[in-house]
Amino acid sequence: MGNVVVFGAGGRAGRAAVTEARRRGHRVTAVVRDPGRYSGLSGDGVHLTAGDVTDVDSVAGVAAGHDAAISAVYDPAAQPGAFYTGAARALLGGLARAEVTRLLVVGLASTLETEHGTALMDTPGYPQEYRSFYLAHAAGTQVLRTAATGVDWLVVSPAGDFDHGGVRCGRYRAAMADAASRISYADLAVALIDEIDTPAHHRTHLGVEAA
Repeated sequence: MGNVVVFGAGGRAGRAAVTEARRRGHRVTAVVRDPGRYSGLSGDGVHLTAGDVTDVDSVAGVAAGHDAAISAVYDPAAQPGAFYTGAARALLGGLARAEVTRLLVVGLASTLETEHGTALMDTPGYPQEYRSFYLAHAAGTQVLRTAATGVDWLVVSPAGDFDHGGVRCGRYRAAMADAASRISYADLAVALIDEIDTPAHHRTHLGVEAA
């Protein structure tokens, strides 16, 4: 049993991570911008609190006393490039200050490499209307890759997309980017918590799909 802090706990990936962590007996701090909107998250080993993932002091404060952190954040009101790079810097700085050494970040398949070494977003026919959002995620990951930090980070994403109606099977496999690939939110959460309980991948972007 450990203590896990989940930033962005109000979204679908964040909620799934909270559920999976509790399923395994971890105590969870669920961090959201406005706790009043997510009162159903609290209780049964889950402490709901406000926090700002782009502020290093806020990250350090809510992360203190935890063993690992998950970031599944999204802010529709923010400029994506500034938000994801700012969040990456604040997470690394705040977690280091709080002495939290493991960070799992929910990423995008769009920035994951295919078997041919090309980012999925750069493959023929891939939708481009959200390219600025893809690039923002990539910039956030680049902050992690280039930082001199003791935080052991890992980006985990679907290899293709979410199966939005999918249920928990408890199984997944690592995969290169493939637009046809699918995984449920619940099974992505299984992969996230596995990487907390038994870390197997470090300082890279891991794609996962249903097995």
